[in-house]
Amino acid sequence: MRRRIPILPTIVVLLAVAAMIALGLWQVQRRGEKEALIARATANLDRPPMALPARITDESLFARVTATCATPGDWTMAAGRSVDDQPGYRHIVTCRSPGGQRFRLDMGVAADPKVRPDWRGGAITGTLSQMPGGPTLFDRMIGRAAPAEPLIVSDTAAPGLSPSRRPDPANLPDHHLAYAIQWFAFALAAVIIYLLALRRRSR
Repeated sequence: MRRRIPILPTIVVLLAVAAMIALGLWQVQRRGEKEALIARATANLDRPPMALPARITDESLFARVTATCATPGDWTMAAGRSVDDQPGYRHIVTCRSPGGQRFRLDMGVAADPKVRPDWRGGAITGTLSQMPGGPTLFDRMIGRAAPAEPLIVSDTAAPGLSPSRRPDPANLPDHHLAYAIQWFAFALAAVIIYLLALRRRSR
């Protein structure tokens, strides 16, 4: 006598497989969006400088911008590379524009971590990026992603520093296709494992 297919476990497996397939399709969609973002960012590199926008969006990343650091604040250091690809410590200062807009400014790289830049602010031109450690994937999914904090990589370094390497859109991570394949593989594996379990159960 053949056993009947268990209803509840089958529903659970089908729902899980459907969720995995949906996540895979979402990653395929995200890959298309990322490719469009990289294309826009690459085009931004060659456009004339514009004033720093009040709100940073994906469309404005890697654009050439102008801004004025009226009130330099705290300095921080992070690993970086100079325009001639030498490793070092990039010096980032917190700034406020005359209108009160807050942004970060990468003023260059030094090989010696003991270097302390002496820069009192002023007008700058550079490439617009954003500070690392932005909103997580979960924040984006639930619509609670805070606006990214602008980071401008200055063309001209502060005294005693070398200009930082210009941000390159080619370095933007694009793993969506690999993630999509993983989700589709998980869905296929779940189906195969469940079918094998049903076959074993029917013996």
